[in-house]
Amino acid sequence: MILLILSDLHGNLSALRSVLSGTKKFNIDACLLLGDIIDYGMHSNEVIEAVKTLPYPALCNIWGNHEKAIVSEDYSRFSSERGRECAKYTHSLLNDDSWDYIKNTMTNDGKYEFEIDGKKCLAVHGSLEDIYWKSIKPGINLSAYSKYDYVFSGHSHLPHFFEVFYEVDRPEYRNKKKTIFINPGSVGQPRNHNPMAQFVLLDTDTEEVKTIKVNYNIAKEQSAYNGAVDDFYRKRLEGGV
Repeated sequence: MILLILSDLHGNLSALRSVLSGTKKFNIDACLLLGDIIDYGMHSNEVIEAVKTLPYPALCNIWGNHEKAIVSEDYSRFSSERGRECAKYTHSLLNDDSWDYIKNTMTNDGKYEFEIDGKKCLAVHGSLEDIYWKSIKPGINLSAYSKYDYVFSGHSHLPHFFEVFYEVDRPEYRNKKKTIFINPGSVGQPRNHNPMAQFVLLDTDTEEVKTIKVNYNIAKEQSAYNGAVDDFYRKRLEGGV
């Protein structure tokens, strides 16, 4: 199975379109949507419409912290006033179809467990420590994830792929059990000093992970900003910060 893994689209329609155009050459079987499809960008409604028409099924489609905050109208955990004001503005822009999609199609929790070919998978926007607001990162205590074969996460806007081996009573595997951790980075608001739209393709048969970056028309997306939110969100698209 070839999986397309997307996270943190953040209302960036031009970036999403470039991702979908760039994946046409791959035989994708399904996708994972790891949250924050809305906010920061000016095209939250349009991104939702594009996601609704994806030509392959979504094995998971979870809320991120932005869906959670905007639905609940609790903006207290954003780290800046500009973030709170931007989320409130996005709330005012969402149309009825978007509200229906967020509330009734997306999983209204930041995590979801499922299986792929007998492998136990966890999709979580942030981490088990804090579902919406704290990221998984290499080097932190990952003992809580030992029962999973794959852990897919987002939120940080920083791509990662690494494997952790846990001590278990399993002599045939030298008493080790493996968990693969994947964060695809951000489609719409990357923060790894690379402004290109970023995503991952996973081949579940070979465990091959492809971290892919594609160019998109940043200037076109920037032109949609109308002064209603802090100009920081427009400018950051240029540098991937």
